[in-house]
Amino acid sequence: MKIYTSYFAMMRHFPENILPIAICAKPPMWYEGAVYKKLAPTYSILMDYKSNPDVDSYTERFCKDILNNLDASTVIKELEQIADGKDVALLCFEKPSDFCHRQLVAKWLNNNNYNVTEFTRP
Repeated sequence: MKIYTSYFAMMRHFPENILPIAICAKPPMWYEGAVYKKLAPTYSILMDYKSNPDVDSYTERFCKDILNNLDASTVIKELEQIADGKDVALLCFEKPSDFCHRQLVAKWLNNNNYNVTEFTRP
């Protein structure tokens, strides 16, 4: 299974072998696909970031409260079960040029020996 990160607006460019999986706190109302909440920021983390948009503080808190409490191999196994043989794209809202927690998730998975890249249009 290949693992990509991406954002909802890019979904229309995914080939059929890539399953979108939302990892945000709340997917768009129109989204009817798979969701994996274990990699989503909490409401508290999001509200703190909205009141004080400090990337370093957000990163520290997301890592401490979310990623440090997960086992990467378990996350991969669960994503493989959801994917059912397909590649996956872990989705959030922000464009690749904007800060997003999916970048933290990708770095964490890469640091745990799982290759994750941002999906780019073919």
